[in-house]
Amino acid sequence: MSLAEIKTAVKELSPGELAELAAFIQDQDNLAWDSEIEKDFSPGGKHSGLLSGIDAAIDSGDFKPLP
Repeated sequence: MSLAEIKTAVKELSPGELAELAAFIQDQDNLAWDSEIEKDFSPGGKHSGLLSGIDAAIDSGDFKPLP
């Protein structure tokens, strides 16, 4: 099914079905975001060094706790 077909089908949904679809799409987007964050902060990920720096600052006592 193409995106154009999906858009046409969405226009035919009832308000309740549209709300259910919106929740489903939001859940899918959240899963993709969570996966990207996990990948980025895993060892070797593009932000893994940031976590190492934060851990080192905490271990050395060189940090300011949040109020």
